[in-house]
Amino acid sequence: MDIPVVILCGGKGERIGRITEEIPKPLIRVGDRPILWHVMKIYASQGFNHFILCLGYKGEKIKEYFENNNDEGWQIQFVDTGLESTKSERIQQIKDLIKGDSFFLAYGDDVANINLPDLLKFHKRMGLTATITIVRMISHFGLVTIDEKNIITEFKEKPLLDEWMNGGFMVMDKKIFDCLTLGELEKEIFEKLVELKQICAYKHKREWKSMNTLKDNIRLNILWNKGKAFWKIWE
Repeated sequence: MDIPVVILCGGKGERIGRITEEIPKPLIRVGDRPILWHVMKIYASQGFNHFILCLGYKGEKIKEYFENNNDEGWQIQFVDTGLESTKSERIQQIKDLIKGDSFFLAYGDDVANINLPDLLKFHKRMGLTATITIVRMISHFGLVTIDEKNIITEFKEKPLLDEWMNGGFMVMDKKIFDCLTLGELEKEIFEKLVELKQICAYKHKREWKSMNTLKDNIRLNILWNKGKAFWKIWE
């Protein structure tokens, strides 16, 4: 399936710590492979092998890695979209590389056991400009339940909340390029699409994780090393 996968991997990743002074965040390892490879493998294992990498901070290192380590034979296009560009500006710069009606859009640090063909079918069935995958939020803290007499009845250690959040793994129609000059992707553009009723949500009720901090990286490595990497949906 020649639907391209556009991956945003140009940011500085400052929240993850000083390691990004040496390498860009997408090259930080989970197991013996960069997190970006894991994201790409999720797509490739389900038949989507055409990647457009929107590069920025230390992008030459990402390009060098995949030019020397593309054992999978993936079709990869590298686009230097600038050091300080916003996500919207990065996407705008790859417009001419999108030949069909739609494309996947992903962040370079989210992993999930997501059914991508089902996501794509959902997007086409809805017929809107954008589909984002939403995931249940996890409380950062343990919660306490009490009764009417203030007696504690239950402790819940970082439970799933009722609220949903943007989990990446998006599908965009080419009409998105008409909106990209309005501002940042997750703010002005998504807000405009909400106003126009041109954005919908695909509920992913299984597992998902983003690698935003060093602690996240440690947890992903623990899962990988223990053979419990939920996103490893390939043989």
